[in-house]
Amino acid sequence: MTPRAGTEGSFGVARERWLGGLGNVRNVVRQEIITRQLRQHLPERPGRVLDVGAGQGTQCLRLARAGHRVVAVEPDPEMRAQLQAALEAEPADAGQRLKVVAGSISDLHSAIAGEAYDVVLCLGVLMYLPEGRSAITELASYVAPGGLLCVAVRTPVSATWRPAARQDWPAALEALEESTSARAQGRDMRYLNEIGAPARTDDIGTLVAVAAESGLDLVRWYGVRVAVDLAELDPPAPADPRQLAALLDVEEYLGATDPYRQLAQLAHLILRRPHTDPRAWAQHALA
Repeated sequence: MTPRAGTEGSFGVARERWLGGLGNVRNVVRQEIITRQLRQHLPERPGRVLDVGAGQGTQCLRLARAGHRVVAVEPDPEMRAQLQAALEAEPADAGQRLKVVAGSISDLHSAIAGEAYDVVLCLGVLMYLPEGRSAITELASYVAPGGLLCVAVRTPVSATWRPAARQDWPAALEALEESTSARAQGRDMRYLNEIGAPARTDDIGTLVAVAAESGLDLVRWYGVRVAVDLAELDPPAPADPRQLAALLDVEEYLGATDPYRQLAQLAHLILRRPHTDPRAWAQHALA
């Protein structure tokens, strides 16, 4: 039976497995590759960043260290506690630039008072929601003129390819059948992810079209984790710095290049709201 994606916060059922794997290769590669991809598009000067579903805070902490002023929104109290503990270990200047608040996509307005941001992040969250289209519309409303919306989502291709690549033929057949049923029924594909949480996929073209209705244009999309997920186990990241550096360089190339990025486990979309006025950026960016 195919699992059904739940409401916001359904990630909580697999929280411990997620936190226990932060030092393993999948998360290390995911976080580093997303950081590299973001670096290609973020403004050079410090700006205002909103990280929705910030989790343990890997990306928002890195952005705060880089000088950006960040609001991290997270619905799960235990994940917020993890982030708050990490924040307390940061240098004072970085800590002062990062604010952690309780909230979710469905109540963003009350959580952040409806402000506009130069960068809005929502990385690895949409697959835990009942659907992703309304989330894109909501997130887009907080993107300032000239600003970015960056989302990382699971695609139907990745959900069917991974079990096949591992030669888990019953799981691959089940995934193919679910993908076919989802298309026939006009719904999103559902699956049980690697940490045991019910989840769903998003079609890149659909999300891009929804974003366009909110005034955002696709700048580029990348793949995240193309090769490392072919192994069923999630081992620790390579201890040899040269091995890890080579792995990350290979993944960065594959994730930016067709046809390899099509098989990645996450699709990282970079969307931008065009400048409507040359002065608009200054109204929202930090001095």
